[in-house]
Amino acid sequence: MTLEDDLYKKHIIDKKKLIEYGFKPNSTKLILKINLAKDDFQAVIEFDGKISGKIFDLSTNEEYTNFRIESSSGFSSEIREEYINLLTDIRDKCSEDQLFQTKQAQKISKYIINKYNDEPEFLWKNFPTYAVFRNKKNNKWYALFGTVAKNKVDINSNSTEIVEIINLKINKNDLKNQLNTKGIYEAYHMNKKNWITIIFDETLKDSEIESLVDKSYNSI
Repeated sequence: MTLEDDLYKKHIIDKKKLIEYGFKPNSTKLILKINLAKDDFQAVIEFDGKISGKIFDLSTNEEYTNFRIESSSGFSSEIREEYINLLTDIRDKCSEDQLFQTKQAQKISKYIINKYNDEPEFLWKNFPTYAVFRNKKNNKWYALFGTVAKNKVDINSNSTEIVEIINLKINKNDLKNQLNTKGIYEAYHMNKKNWITIIFDETLKDSEIESLVDKSYNSI
């Protein structure tokens, strides 16, 4: 993963904001040129669906790559820091957070954030795609987002495709009926008597998942 990919991996770029920032259209790309290191170097940032960049030594017009060495020190380290600060400023001013991968997961997470004013908590360093939402009133979880191989959730599938899921709490009396609904599965890595799992694959409508989110929130 490049330095740029790492900084922008959970963000959606707004092209209009890039232009307002100073990017110029060039064929199929947007390009920004910014001088660094007291005008001795120049960063050339491109956007063609994703952000990429290069740095050039203006005294030789040759590309300067030493800054990409993470363990670099001295002058290279200073150039690297200045470049990262530039990329971070562009990201903060020209993008929105993309906390989750699928459009449906993004929509459901925004529904939760807007309705309940709860933010996702990414608690596990080794599992960066997993996030929980908890009820502020009692500090209990009511939704868990994550990723897993499809056949781990859908026992009728042989697919090892990684899918995005949500775990929601369910009333025990409703469990049997819910599990008979297409798109709802026994809970993955949660108590199967109290939780269900849904794959974000559009099998269930957004409104149906939102209703289940509400029930989960109110069940605790």
